[in-house]
Amino acid sequence: MKVQCLNSSSIKTRNLIKKTFAELIHEKKQLNKITVTELVKKAQITRSTFYTHYDNIYEVAHDYQLQTIELLCSDDLKLYSKQDILNYFDNIIQCLKDNEETYKLLLSTNESLLFLERLKKIASTKVYEALKSINTDKYLKLDITFLMNGILMELLRYFRNESSYSLDEILLNMKKWFEKLFG
Repeated sequence: MKVQCLNSSSIKTRNLIKKTFAELIHEKKQLNKITVTELVKKAQITRSTFYTHYDNIYEVAHDYQLQTIELLCSDDLKLYSKQDILNYFDNIIQCLKDNEETYKLLLSTNESLLFLERLKKIASTKVYEALKSINTDKYLKLDITFLMNGILMELLRYFRNESSYSLDEILLNMKKWFEKLFG
């Protein structure tokens, strides 16, 4: 990313670019079909404004991924107990709720699968690190993998409008399965 000092005007511009990008990805269904020309026209900004903030369309997508990973998987957020993990699940769902429309747009494409894989790996590692000292089961990592795969696939289904469950129902089920596996 080019802009190093993010003042309020830069933040507004970057948010406009990301919002417009999300709309275009929803329309086009594929990242490689979005052009800078389309984006700047739809956002009503100049090409130079775009290039002040990003090098290309893929960098906008990457910025979305980083923003989400930072929100959901911050290294500052340490998990020490089962209750910390349950609270972590609450935070994940709240973040998704706060940005629901954007995620619906972004996760409607197949490019989202790599992002979800990265997210799953980070979240699984955080949960494993929290549980490994209190759970010595040799299948701990496998159990966490099954749990995280199920959670992320249901969230993907939700954001693609393929799930009949709300985010609150998914959260309740996440906690229920966590308790069953690690209770």
